[in-house]
Amino acid sequence: MAREPDALAENDVLAEENRAWLRYQGVLAVNLMSSPGSGKTTLLERTARESGLPVTAIEGDQETLLDAERIKAAGAPVVQINTGTGCHLDAAMVDRALRTLEPERGSVLFIENVGNLVCPALFDLGESCRVVVLSVTEGQDEPLKYPRMFAAADLVVLNKIDLLPYLDFDVELFDENARKINPGVEVLRVSATRGTGLADWFGWLRERAG
Repeated sequence: MAREPDALAENDVLAEENRAWLRYQGVLAVNLMSSPGSGKTTLLERTARESGLPVTAIEGDQETLLDAERIKAAGAPVVQINTGTGCHLDAAMVDRALRTLEPERGSVLFIENVGNLVCPALFDLGESCRVVVLSVTEGQDEPLKYPRMFAAADLVVLNKIDLLPYLDFDVELFDENARKINPGVEVLRVSATRGTGLADWFGWLRERAG
């Protein structure tokens, strides 16, 4: 069995091949990472329906096709990857999915990673950018608890802000903690359920897709 550094090195080689192919195709690949229950699938559904961008998706889950079915119903071509006991996607899984999905030139490809704030941060998939989604139902100190995940983020999306009146969650402290780990990182506040802040999210994607 390969040692972890060897496995990561092999993964990184294939990730660069994925990245080169996606760049050649003009595809913006977004590695969407979070813990379970953050609302990232709802965010992706609304993005597929309302952003006006051509969206495709790779769905990573340990079991079931439930999230892939939701994204397909939202109108986006999707491939499901079930990892079984695995806690993350890797570049080889994404390579195989890309061969099936064949995202169209100029599209935005979302890679919805397995819900986990640890393992996915270690594995480059060949993505263009990394987005971490956190719900206000989680702790404002999550960036300090999971620094590697937040250090790797190009964007942090704070979701479910419609629940703030009912929770003891300090938004300003969360922003401060995120920037202790990743100085200058942008934090968008959204409610994927209510639609609050989604225009800013769509704009962020358009800037990078263009």
